[in-house]
Amino acid sequence: MVKYYLLLLLFITNLKTLNTIIGTYECKVDAKGRLLLPAPLKKQLTASLQDGFVLKRAVFDTCLELWPMNEWDLMMQKINKLNRFNKKNNDFIRKFMAGVKIIDIDDLGRLLVPKDLTIFGNIIKDVVLSSKVTIVEIWDKDLYEQSIAGGAIDFADLAEEVMGNFNDDHNGIS
Repeated sequence: MVKYYLLLLLFITNLKTLNTIIGTYECKVDAKGRLLLPAPLKKQLTASLQDGFVLKRAVFDTCLELWPMNEWDLMMQKINKLNRFNKKNNDFIRKFMAGVKIIDIDDLGRLLVPKDLTIFGNIIKDVVLSSKVTIVEIWDKDLYEQSIAGGAIDFADLAEEVMGNFNDDHNGIS
Protein backbone atom coordinates (compact mmCIF):
# COMPACT_ATOMS: atom_id res chain seq x y z
CA MET A 1 0.00 0.00 0.00
CA VAL A 2 2.83 2.40 0.85
CA LYS A 3 4.39 1.71 -2.56
CA TYR A 4 1.20 2.80 -4.37
CA TYR A 5 0.89 5.88 -2.17
CA LEU A 6 4.46 6.91 -3.02
CA LEU A 7 3.81 6.40 -6.74
CA LEU A 8 0.65 8.52 -6.54
CA LEU A 9 2.52 11.22 -4.64
CA LEU A 10 5.29 11.20 -7.27
CA PHE A 11 2.69 11.45 -10.06
CA ILE A 12 0.94 14.41 -8.40
CA THR A 13 4.27 16.15 -7.80
CA ASN A 14 5.20 15.76 -11.48
CA LEU A 15 1.82 17.20 -12.51
CA LYS A 16 2.55 20.31 -10.47
CA THR A 17 5.98 20.86 -12.00
CA LEU A 18 5.08 20.23 -15.65
CA ASN A 19 3.11 23.23 -16.81
CA THR A 20 2.88 22.86 -20.57
CA ILE A 21 2.53 26.19 -22.35
CA ILE A 22 0.65 26.32 -25.64
CA GLY A 23 0.60 28.88 -28.43
CA THR A 24 2.44 31.39 -30.55
CA TYR A 25 1.60 35.05 -30.07
CA GLU A 26 2.62 38.29 -31.76
CA CYS A 27 3.01 41.50 -29.80
CA LYS A 28 5.09 44.65 -29.60
CA VAL A 29 7.77 45.97 -27.29
CA ASP A 30 7.43 49.62 -26.29
CA ALA A 31 10.27 52.18 -26.27
CA LYS A 32 11.10 51.30 -22.64
CA GLY A 33 11.54 47.61 -23.46
CA ARG A 34 8.23 46.54 -21.91
CA LEU A 35 6.33 43.67 -23.41
CA LEU A 36 2.60 43.18 -22.76
CA LEU A 37 1.81 39.47 -22.50
CA PRO A 38 -1.18 38.42 -24.58
CA ALA A 39 -4.13 37.46 -22.35
CA PRO A 40 -4.19 33.75 -23.34
CA LEU A 41 -0.49 33.41 -22.50
CA LYS A 42 -0.82 35.35 -19.26
CA LYS A 43 -3.67 33.04 -18.23
CA GLN A 44 -1.44 29.99 -18.78
CA LEU A 45 1.30 31.58 -16.67
CA THR A 46 -1.01 32.62 -13.80
CA ALA A 47 0.26 29.90 -11.47
CA SER A 48 3.82 31.16 -11.96
CA LEU A 49 3.17 34.90 -11.57
CA GLN A 50 3.77 34.95 -7.82
CA ASP A 51 7.05 33.02 -7.98
CA GLY A 52 8.45 35.06 -10.86
CA PHE A 53 10.47 34.14 -13.92
CA VAL A 54 13.98 33.92 -15.26
CA LEU A 55 14.82 35.52 -18.60
CA LYS A 56 17.95 34.37 -20.40
CA ARG A 57 19.70 34.03 -23.72
CA ALA A 58 18.78 30.93 -25.70
CA VAL A 59 21.53 28.39 -26.22
CA PHE A 60 21.00 27.62 -29.91
CA ASP A 61 19.16 30.63 -31.34
CA THR A 62 19.16 34.42 -31.29
CA CYS A 63 16.15 34.66 -29.02
CA LEU A 64 15.36 34.85 -25.33
CA GLU A 65 13.83 32.23 -23.04
CA LEU A 66 11.32 33.01 -20.30
CA TRP A 67 11.43 30.30 -17.63
CA PRO A 68 8.81 30.03 -14.89
CA MET A 69 10.76 29.86 -11.63
CA ASN A 70 9.70 26.27 -10.89
CA GLU A 71 11.08 25.15 -14.27
CA TRP A 72 14.26 27.14 -13.69
CA ASP A 73 14.71 25.48 -10.30
CA LEU A 74 14.47 22.05 -11.96
CA MET A 75 17.14 23.05 -14.48
CA MET A 76 19.36 24.40 -11.71
CA GLN A 77 19.11 21.04 -9.91
CA LYS A 78 20.48 19.37 -13.04
CA ILE A 79 23.20 21.95 -13.57
CA ASN A 80 24.21 21.81 -9.91
CA LYS A 81 25.11 18.14 -10.39
CA LEU A 82 27.86 19.07 -12.85
CA ASN A 83 31.40 18.88 -11.54
CA ARG A 84 32.72 22.44 -11.63
CA PHE A 85 36.30 21.21 -11.54
CA ASN A 86 35.77 19.89 -15.05
CA LYS A 87 36.67 22.78 -17.39
CA LYS A 88 34.00 21.94 -19.99
CA ASN A 89 31.33 21.86 -17.29
CA ASN A 90 32.56 25.14 -15.86
CA ASP A 91 32.61 26.79 -19.31
CA PHE A 92 29.12 25.48 -20.04
CA ILE A 93 27.74 26.82 -16.75
CA ARG A 94 29.29 30.24 -17.37
CA LYS A 95 27.84 30.50 -20.87
CA PHE A 96 24.46 29.07 -19.88
CA MET A 97 24.14 31.59 -17.06
CA ALA A 98 25.34 34.59 -19.11
CA GLY A 99 22.79 37.38 -19.05
CA VAL A 100 20.35 35.56 -16.72
CA LYS A 101 17.87 37.91 -15.06
CA ILE A 102 15.06 37.42 -12.55
CA ILE A 103 11.94 38.99 -14.03
CA ASP A 104 8.54 39.87 -12.61
CA ILE A 105 5.39 40.49 -14.58
CA ASP A 106 3.58 43.59 -13.34
CA ASP A 107 -0.13 43.88 -12.55
CA LEU A 108 -0.83 45.00 -16.12
CA GLY A 109 0.78 41.84 -17.51
CA ARG A 110 3.97 43.52 -18.72
CA LEU A 111 7.52 42.32 -18.40
CA LEU A 112 10.55 44.53 -18.80
CA VAL A 113 13.21 43.09 -21.10
CA PRO A 114 16.61 44.30 -19.85
CA LYS A 115 18.71 46.26 -22.36
CA ASP A 116 21.49 43.66 -22.68
CA LEU A 117 18.94 40.96 -23.52
CA THR A 118 17.12 43.15 -26.05
CA ILE A 119 20.46 43.60 -27.80
CA PHE A 120 21.24 39.86 -27.76
CA GLY A 121 17.78 38.90 -29.08
CA ASN A 122 17.55 41.82 -31.51
CA ILE A 123 14.27 42.69 -29.78
CA ILE A 124 13.27 46.05 -31.21
CA LYS A 125 9.52 46.29 -31.80
CA ASP A 126 7.65 43.36 -33.35
CA VAL A 127 7.98 40.23 -31.23
CA VAL A 128 6.80 36.62 -31.32
CA LEU A 129 6.23 34.69 -28.10
CA SER A 130 6.40 30.99 -28.85
CA SER A 131 5.82 28.10 -26.49
CA LYS A 132 8.64 25.62 -26.06
CA VAL A 133 6.89 23.01 -23.91
CA THR A 134 7.40 24.51 -20.41
CA ILE A 135 9.13 27.78 -21.29
CA VAL A 136 8.43 30.66 -23.68
CA GLU A 137 10.79 31.85 -26.40
CA ILE A 138 10.83 35.58 -27.13
CA TRP A 139 11.86 36.31 -30.72
CA ASP A 140 12.27 39.27 -33.00
CA LYS A 141 9.45 38.60 -35.48
CA ASP A 142 11.70 38.51 -38.57
CA LEU A 143 14.21 36.17 -36.92
CA TYR A 144 11.36 33.88 -35.81
CA GLU A 145 9.96 33.69 -39.34
CA GLN A 146 13.44 32.86 -40.66
CA SER A 147 13.91 30.13 -38.04
CA ILE A 148 10.67 28.32 -38.89
CA ALA A 149 11.05 28.77 -42.65
CA GLY A 150 13.27 25.71 -42.55
CA GLY A 151 15.86 26.50 -45.14
CA ALA A 152 18.18 23.53 -45.44
CA ILE A 153 16.38 21.50 -42.79
CA ASP A 154 13.26 19.66 -43.94
CA PHE A 155 10.89 19.50 -40.97
CA ALA A 156 9.44 16.13 -41.97
CA ASP A 157 12.92 14.59 -41.99
CA LEU A 158 13.76 16.27 -38.70
CA ALA A 159 10.53 15.03 -37.08
CA GLU A 160 11.21 11.49 -38.26
CA GLU A 161 14.79 11.56 -37.00
CA VAL A 162 13.94 13.04 -33.60
CA MET A 163 10.58 11.42 -32.87
CA GLY A 164 10.31 8.51 -35.31
CA ASN A 165 11.35 5.73 -32.95
CA PHE A 166 9.96 7.29 -29.79
CA ASN A 167 6.77 5.59 -28.58
CA ASP A 168 7.18 4.52 -24.99
CA ASP A 169 3.43 4.59 -24.29
CA HIS A 170 2.66 1.99 -26.99
CA ASN A 171 -0.41 3.96 -28.01
CA GLY A 172 0.50 4.57 -31.65
CA ILE A 173 1.19 8.23 -30.96
CA SER A 174 4.83 9.22 -31.06
